[in-house]
This record gives sequence, structure tokens and C-alpha cells, in this order.
Amino acid sequence: MFRQVSETVFASPQIGIEAIAEAKALGIVRIINNRPEGESDDQVPGPDIEAAARDAGIDYVAIPVTHAGFSQAQVDAMIEALDGVDGPVLAYCRSGTRSTLLWALARAKAGDNPAVIASKAAAAGYDVTPVRQLIEMFAAGS
Repeated sequence: MFRQVSETVFASPQIGIEAIAEAKALGIVRIINNRPEGESDDQVPGPDIEAAARDAGIDYVAIPVTHAGFSQAQVDAMIEALDGVDGPVLAYCRSGTRSTLLWALARAKAGDNPAVIASKAAAAGYDVTPVRQLIEMFAAGS
């Protein structure tokens, strides 16, 4: 269920409470929720995931992303959520795609090579083409 996007980042479709134990077993130290509350009737509410994560000793951050796109504030929040973490991170949304795209934008803004970012995402089964222009722009401006 968890797909490894980089050495320290995993992406996943919507997780449930039972996935917290799997995350803990992988050494995940922070869970990033990129799904807005109430996006669908069958999603596990963020506060429930947060409570289970914190009970397991895992940090939790919510950076909701709608299908409207990505904002500078969301990219900056993702950079902050990924930086300074002593261990792997799990980011999730409905399918894992928005989490991966937000990771890609954050890494581009941090100066990573766009081709390497795209290759890592592709190896995990995600396509960054929808944000490739933004990746190039952020990488050029870093």
C-alpha cells in the first residue's frame, strides 16, 4: 500500500487506523495528510488518523490539497513538514498522487533536479507531468 518515492518519503492512498501499525513497523516518524476533510463519505477523518498516529508515537501534519491545484503556501508547508524529520515520512491523499506531486514541488523548490524527481516518482508509480512546468520553474528559481 505504501509506495517509496524517495529514500525518506512514502506516498499512499487513503489510510485507515490499521495502517498506523504498518507505518510504525516501517519506522515512519511523521504522517502527512494531504486530503481535505469530507472529500468523500468513505474516508477516515483526519482527526481519527491523527489520534491513532500520536498514540503510536508518530507525528501528524495536515496539508490539505483540493483538486483545484497547489498553492505556494502548500509547497512551503510540505517543505517544512519534510525538513528536519529524523526518519521516514508517509504522505497520503485519495490515491497518493497529490501527495507525490506536492512532494515533487517541494523537492524542486529545494533545488533537486527535475529529471531525478520525475524518475523517482515514476519508479513509485506516479506521473508528475501535471506539475512538470511548476517543477521546472521552482527548480530554476532555487
